[in-house]
Amino acid sequence: MKDRFTVTISDFRGAKHYSLHQIVKRFALAVLFLVLTIVLGGAGAIYGLNMQIEELNTIRADKAHLAKQIEQRNNELRNILSQREQEINRMDLELSHIESLVGLEPSPETDRHERLDTASQTALEKALMLRTIPNGWPLKEKTRITSGYGWRNHPVTGERSFHAAVDMRAPVGRKVTATADGVVNYAAKHRGSGLGNLVILDHDFGFRTHYAHLSEFKVEQGEFVEKGEVIALSGATGNVNGPHLHYEIWHLQRKLNPEPFLDWSLSNYDELFEKEGRVKWESLAKGISQRAQVLERQLSAMGHDSSEN
Repeated sequence: MKDRFTVTISDFRGAKHYSLHQIVKRFALAVLFLVLTIVLGGAGAIYGLNMQIEELNTIRADKAHLAKQIEQRNNELRNILSQREQEINRMDLELSHIESLVGLEPSPETDRHERLDTASQTALEKALMLRTIPNGWPLKEKTRITSGYGWRNHPVTGERSFHAAVDMRAPVGRKVTATADGVVNYAAKHRGSGLGNLVILDHDFGFRTHYAHLSEFKVEQGEFVEKGEVIALSGATGNVNGPHLHYEIWHLQRKLNPEPFLDWSLSNYDELFEKEGRVKWESLAKGISQRAQVLERQLSAMGHDSSEN
């Protein structure tokens, strides 16, 4: 009987006795031990996972804090960059004004050998000039200039400043077009300048155009655009007192008066060169002439090939 043991269960009906083998007892104890091991192991695993989760949460919080610090630093750097850009623009405007005061700007009486000899230009060269250099109105519909190039009292701040652009009346949603072939250098909100949503196009021979206070972009940075292509819609973003288009023309980091360029066309081709003497038109025309010669040779070769076929 050493290999057996008795289990007694009593209730109101009396006592019942069960005789069990020692193996069953050992098996039950083994099962109980296994269950306890699993429970304790699971508890330990859960505790370990909780510790890992807390550690990961700590790491995530540290990274989030670091990311916030980096973002704050980037904002500070953007603000500094914007301030520097404004300082450069202000210095450029002041320099232009000083040049005009002391007579450094070329006048219409400048020697003719410095002017472009338009009579020697072919029709193709003139067409390429009008395709390459900003000209015409940057709006699908011609409108009125509400603020021209020169000194003025800012309509919002009231401060006296030099306005190196032209503002054109344009309701929100008016189509804005490229005034020459070019590549989109910038198409986003411009911080710190008051220009709001801004598109900058880079053109050939050092020219650049700016289109500001836009409501919607139709192009992205890096895209090529043709003259007359819609690049944005006019709006009232930035520091403005009403919807309009702010338009600038740059050449080699210098802001030019856009007004002579607005009405420049084949019918008044010579007028721009008389009004804007800060551009070396004669030298620029040599580059246009070389392009025209290459294009003419290509057209001639295509015509020769087609005649042989």
